[in-house]
Parts: sequence; structure tokens; C-alpha cells
Amino acid sequence: MKTRLQPLQALYFTQFLSAFADNMILFVIANLLRENGFSPAMLALVSISFFLPYIFLAPLVGPFADKHPKSLVLVIGNLIKALGVLLLFVIDQSSILLLMLCYFTVGVGAVVYSPAKYGILPELTKNEDELFHANARIEAYTIIAILTGIGGGGAIASMTHPLLSSGICLALYLLSLFMTFFIPRMHGNAAIRYGTEARRFFLDFQALMKRPDTNFALVGTGAFWMSSAVLRVAVLAWIPAALAIDPQHFSVSLILATTSIGIIAGAFLAPKLIPLHQFTRSIIYGFGMFLVIVLFPWIHVTFFAICLLLLVGFMGGVFIIPMNTILQEEGKKMVGSGKTIAIQNFIENFLMAVGSGIYYLFTYMSNSISGAIVFQGLILLVFLAYLAKKNQQIRTQGRTFLR
Repeated sequence: MKTRLQPLQALYFTQFLSAFADNMILFVIANLLRENGFSPAMLALVSISFFLPYIFLAPLVGPFADKHPKSLVLVIGNLIKALGVLLLFVIDQSSILLLMLCYFTVGVGAVVYSPAKYGILPELTKNEDELFHANARIEAYTIIAILTGIGGGGAIASMTHPLLSSGICLALYLLSLFMTFFIPRMHGNAAIRYGTEARRFFLDFQALMKRPDTNFALVGTGAFWMSSAVLRVAVLAWIPAALAIDPQHFSVSLILATTSIGIIAGAFLAPKLIPLHQFTRSIIYGFGMFLVIVLFPWIHVTFFAICLLLLVGFMGGVFIIPMNTILQEEGKKMVGSGKTIAIQNFIENFLMAVGSGIYYLFTYMSNSISGAIVFQGLILLVFLAYLAKKNQQIRTQGRTFLR
């Protein structure tokens, strides 16, 4: 048992370090943009470059992780991320295209890394019980990394020179890479053919979208992450303007991190609030999330802003967890769990890229961050209207119902 726990522990630390740096690097780039005189809206444009690899490489990264030893794939993912950070030291930082190239490279590393960190778990566990606990632990490490990466990583980035904070991110990726060598290297499936798997990806995509309950879950989780991606960038610019806080003060990232605390609380309470056989009831919390979002422009007191961020995170956590659960359960039966996650990543990142693009265009034309936040809330409302309509179809089929 001890020999099996050791590689798993190494995997948890590898994931934590890599995910922490993934979240910290956004604040590093935000500071570089500010230092070079770019408007806060440009961060949305740079964010799109991170999402693009998830869209274009989605049909290939799953087969790549299965074809090669997954511990090697983790190394490759971290190396590509490190390369993206390393580019920050040598490029002209006044060029938005070169900053986008750096973040795009980090995104390529992230999309390569993602399927391997889950796919390796069955190889490191002996039975379903161990696998269940390993999945729970790696999710816990990821959530902690997101929370500390936004709060702690953002604070470090705000208090240090961008080159120093870039160096810290580089060191974290390299340390994550080093921890990977404690994970055994097991053979992949050399018979996998990328062309065949890519075609199968789109067939599986169609299958999941045709069925009402998995369609509901895919669109719902995509709408949540689109709103989250836009709000993270928008609120990062909104906090200094609305609350009269220095944009470089570490409290900005700490305030933003309260959203993650709310998501964790919502995720924890979701099973108690939403019965799984009535998972479409989560749409109620989606509407709650919309109402909180449109309140933001009228808030100018830090305490109330923190409360709203906690509340929008809580609503989002309850909104997304039932849909994630039903998607994993039904997707596993239909096309397999790994392929379901790949399709979910594709949809979520496509919508995050679209949402970030809309946010950039809106702020570019109106120069209003508050207006962009409200507009994103209205886009979320359009998705919620679609989900309400889809729920009627699910009720007709008798699979679940909304009371």
C-alpha cells in the first residue's frame, strides 16, 4: 500500500504546483499589461489565447495521453508551460501579440497536461474504492491550488516585479516537473491512431449533444465557465475602479479569491440542496447567479462587494455540481469518462473564448466595465432561457423534472 501511495502523493503535489502557477501567471501578465500602458480590457484579449489550444487540440490530447506513458505526458505538459513563462523573459513585453503567444504556449501545456492527470489515476490505484478517493483528493488539491493561486499567487505578483513573479511561476512548473519523476512510467497504447480518434471525438460530441440531459449539462457547465472567465477578468478591473483600491495592491487578488471560497461552499452543499434525479433544479441557482451579477455596478463598499462575490460563487457552485455529476455518470455510459471530459473541455473553453471576446469588444466600444459585467449577466440569462426550454424536453421524456 505504501508503494502505491507514494506515486499518488507525488501526483497530488505535481497537480497542486502546476495549477497554482496556472492561476498566478494570469496576474503576472495583468501586471505586465498595466506596466506597458495597456487598458484592463486587453487582459480579456490575452485570456482568449489561453483558451484556443483547448479548442483546437481537444480531439487530439486525449489520444496523445493514452498513446504515451502518462507520467511522460505530464512532464511534456509542464515543459511547455515553463517554455511559455520563459518566453516572457525574452520577448518585447510592449507587444500584445507576443504576450498572447506566451499565454497561448502556457495554454498548450495545460491542455496537454489535463487528460494525463486524470487518466493516470486508474494506473496508480488497485480498485474502484482507491480510484474514488484518488479522484476526490486530486480535485481537492486542484481547488486549493485555484484558491491559493488567485489569492496568494495574485498577492505575490502584485508585490513583486513582473520578472521576479515570472521566475517564481517558472520555478513552480519546474518543481512540478521534478515531482513527476516519482511517478512510475507505464506503457501507453501505441496502436492508437490520431485520425481515427479525432473522427470519433466529433461523433461522441454529436451523441452527447443529441440527448437532452447531457445537452443540458454540457451547455449549463459551459455557460457557467464562460461567465466565470469573463467575471474574473472584469472584476479584476472593476475592484480598483469601484472600491477605490490601488490596482497593484495585493488586496485586489484576495478580494477576487472570495469567489472561489463561495464556489467551494456551493459545491459542498449542492448534494444537499439538489437531488440528483432532479438535477435540472440547479437552474434556479443559475438565475440567482444572474441576479447577483447585475447588482455589481451599484456596489461601492468593499464589505458588500465581498459578500456579492461570495454569493455569486456559492450560486455558481450549486449550479454546476449537479450538472457535472450527471454528465460524468451518463457520459461514462455513452462514450466513456475521458472522452466526456474532453468534449466538456472543448465546449467550456470555446464559450470562454467567445465570452472573453465579447467582453473585450464591449469594453473597447463603450469603455464601461460595469456595463460589460451587466451585459455578461444578460448573456448568461440567454443560456438560462435555453436550459429552461431544454428542461421542458427532459420533463416530457420523464427523465427528471423541475419543481
